[in-house]
Amino acid sequence: MSEVRFIADCMLGKLAKWLKILGFDTEYHRAISDHDLIERSLADDRILLTRDRDLAKRKKLKRFILIESEVPTEQVRQVLKDRRLKLDNANILSRCLVCNVRIEPIAREEVKDHVPPYVYKTQKRFARCPQCERIYWGATHTDNILHRLKEKLEIMHPDES
Repeated sequence: MSEVRFIADCMLGKLAKWLKILGFDTEYHRAISDHDLIERSLADDRILLTRDRDLAKRKKLKRFILIESEVPTEQVRQVLKDRRLKLDNANILSRCLVCNVRIEPIAREEVKDHVPPYVYKTQKRFARCPQCERIYWGATHTDNILHRLKEKLEIMHPDES
């Protein structure tokens, strides 16, 4: 079975970000025409996520989810339920939030000159986006994200599985 892939319209930036955090391939553009959204959805076999009822009625559009709520966590819950998706703790925080590609582990020594000294001193594991080279590490904000996910979406922290 192939990986589910999404494309979110300009009204769903927060949903797109949360789906990336959960490890789902989610394309998002702040400014893109409805026509281009549909074309990208078809060309890349992506499910279009939209709150725009008129867009959802377009005949050319094959796969979409009309998002009902304005609340991002409820939107995520709707997408997961609609597509019967299970969360995999191993995929949480596995994508670059900028590029949407999977991040890759990187040796701690390789990031020494690219992260603040305090981060280098206090963190043991790092990952890097192979496309934009952004460096990621676990920190308080990561713990906050995982706590919020666990609380709002009723999932486990990756270290609890």
